[in-house]
Amino acid sequence: MRNNGTGPGPISPDGSPVEFYSMLPPNGEPELVAQVTPPGGSVLELGAGVGRVTHPLLALGFEVVAVDESPEMLALVQDAQTVLARVEGLRLDRRFDTVMLASQLVNTADDAYRRELIATCARHVVPGGVVLIQWMPASAHDRWYVGRTRTDGDVTITMAAVEEVSPGVYHATMRYTYGDAKVWTQSFSSKRLTDDELAAELATEGLRLDGFLTEDRTWVSAVPA
Repeated sequence: MRNNGTGPGPISPDGSPVEFYSMLPPNGEPELVAQVTPPGGSVLELGAGVGRVTHPLLALGFEVVAVDESPEMLALVQDAQTVLARVEGLRLDRRFDTVMLASQLVNTADDAYRRELIATCARHVVPGGVVLIQWMPASAHDRWYVGRTRTDGDVTITMAAVEEVSPGVYHATMRYTYGDAKVWTQSFSSKRLTDDELAAELATEGLRLDGFLTEDRTWVSAVPA
């Protein structure tokens, strides 16, 4: 199942509605980066989107290179170096103190794509640096159900559909609503990964799972082995 999205305004290649994502605030990500990155250090933000996290990182004094495949997304990023490119296969001529891969991209149902994402992280982190990966722990999928909803101000996010299409692989559609005026959908696939499976995937690319940075275990730190 290819990720896809519907609704007003431009939609990125992975189905993300640009206008909707521009409404979302950061959710603790800048503080996590600050925990593991030296003051004034360099950050490679993979899948940076509209700069929701980029801009707070810049305000904290970090040097940020923001990578995304959506020109409409990157057009909203200010004061950071931007790179219009897909994450997989990315080869910049430098390494960074911290590499960040957010949005549960690592839970892709495409195993080869996951390895490419992790390889990109590994080849861009300095020795002694940190890779931050947002993922969905295996148990999180058990809490998915149609109608699951959360609201943040005028924004409502609802799971409109979910199906386990094969063991451990889920197809889901989210519905995003802004007030009573605008509605978007985004469909995607997600694969259940255990801690051991994630650690093995990281090890394949020379990274070691170092720990979990949040109580819900959705943010992983990995370091060069």
